[in-house]
Amino acid sequence: MTTDNVTPTLRLADTEVPRIGLGTNRLTNTPEHTAFVREAVAAGIRHIDTAHLYVGGESEAAIGAALSSSQDGTLVATKGGYRSGEGEPKVLSAQIEESLRRLRTDSIELYYLHRVDPQTPLEVSLATIAEHRDKGHIRHVGLSEVGAEQIERARELLPIAAVQNEFNLSERKHEQVVDYCTREGIVFVPFYPLEGGAGPVVAEIAARHRATERQIVLAWLLKRSPLMLPIPGTLSLDHAKENLAALEIELTDEEFDAVSRP
Repeated sequence: MTTDNVTPTLRLADTEVPRIGLGTNRLTNTPEHTAFVREAVAAGIRHIDTAHLYVGGESEAAIGAALSSSQDGTLVATKGGYRSGEGEPKVLSAQIEESLRRLRTDSIELYYLHRVDPQTPLEVSLATIAEHRDKGHIRHVGLSEVGAEQIERARELLPIAAVQNEFNLSERKHEQVVDYCTREGIVFVPFYPLEGGAGPVVAEIAARHRATERQIVLAWLLKRSPLMLPIPGTLSLDHAKENLAALEIELTDEEFDAVSRP
C-alpha cells in the first residue's frame, strides 16, 4: 500500500508539522546540545520526540532549556512508563509530573504510554494519563509499541492521536498497524526509521535522485502512508537538515516497490 501524492506536512495533535521530526534519545543537557535543539528548530524541525528515561532525564531537560522562552510552534512529545511496574498509577503520575518540570511547561502537547506494563492493565495506565489530561497537564495521548487490538482497547477510553512503533526497511512486523492507523486517521511515528537502509538498490535510487541513502529511506517511509512521521535521531545539524530535505523527494511506484523488496 502506497500513497500517490506525498504531502510535506501533517496535523499531529493540534499542530501542523513537517513530516520529519527529531528523535532525541542521545541528547544531553549541555550548552552544546541545547544550542543544537534551537538550531534544529530554526532549520525547520517542528516535532521533537523525547522520553522520561532518555539519558536519565537529560533529553527532556535540554529541550526544556532550549525552548522555554519560545517554542516557535514546535510540538514536543514525551513518553513515560517504559519499564515493568512503571505503568502503575503512582509511578506513572510521578513521571508525568517530572516531565512537566524538566520540559518547563504546564502542558505536554503529546504524551505516550511508552510501553504497555505487563504488571498493570492498559486501561489502568491510560486512566492515569486521562486524569492528567483532564487537569490540562496533557493535551493529546499516544501509545508506543502496540498492536491494533491494544489501540482499539485504548480508544474505548480516550482518543489516540499517535502510535509510535519500530518500523523501517528491516523491521516491518507492524505493517498491519500502519494500515490500521492510516484508515483510522492516527499518525504513525516510526522509531529507528533508518535501520536496514543500506543496499545497492537504495544506493542506485539515491544516485538517480542526487540524494543520500538516508533520504531515500525516509522518502520510502513517507510514501508508505500519508500519516507516517519518522523521527530519525541525530545530534548533527547537518543530518537534521539532510533529513528534512527528504520531504522534497518523491519516489515513483516502481522505486518504492524496488526498495520494499527484501
